[in-house]
Amino acid sequence: MEIGKMSFFGNPNIGVYAYANDELLLLPPGLGRDDIEELLSVLKTKIVIETKLAGTILIGVLVSGNNRAILLPHIVFDNDVEYLKKHIRENGLDLEIVVLDSKYTALGNLVLCNSRKCIISQLFNEREVEVIEDFLGVEVLRRRLVNTDLVGSVAVITDYGGVIHPDASDDDIKALRELMGVNVERATVNAGVVYVKSGIIANNKGVIIGGNTTGPEIFRIKRGFEGGVVE
Repeated sequence: MEIGKMSFFGNPNIGVYAYANDELLLLPPGLGRDDIEELLSVLKTKIVIETKLAGTILIGVLVSGNNRAILLPHIVFDNDVEYLKKHIRENGLDLEIVVLDSKYTALGNLVLCNSRKCIISQLFNEREVEVIEDFLGVEVLRRRLVNTDLVGSVAVITDYGGVIHPDASDDDIKALRELMGVNVERATVNAGVVYVKSGIIANNKGVIIGGNTTGPEIFRIKRGFEGGVVE
């Protein structure tokens, strides 16, 4: 598992600004070509799209999904959706773009997925659960993690491992092992930030961590994402 370390616009909270699955990397406009090349060398996505969503660069806050579909909040503009669909179509990716009809918009903070399962906030209703389940193609479960409904903010999970807020209980760890099928490690990013999503961009090929992340934190993050599949 390759790991890179960087900041965006001098800010180490890179997970706020970007989203990645194995096929696609969404980035805000204005990053340098060297930064984009470094991201692609680690994450190895087929394409990169530079864009704003709903007029903001907070892509990581707004977007969630897996390798089958990307979930967008209802506040995105029609031209945002068409722009993404155009690039996906032109590059021959088998990836759906779904605008979720929900009052909740910070989907990156409310949805935690890999290719096996999806844990979502208990704030979503049954209709929203069914829509998410249908498009992502995995079983969706509503539950809390680390005593918060913001399940997507406290953990980052791939098909091979992940990390979670350092205050995660043994029950939280057990739930992720059983539901998501992977081992995870308690960790922080960027010199003590407990909301690990804020400083991590990850897919099944690599991990990018925020520029202020310390050596011991990198060790735990690496161990988490190499945690292995639970048989």
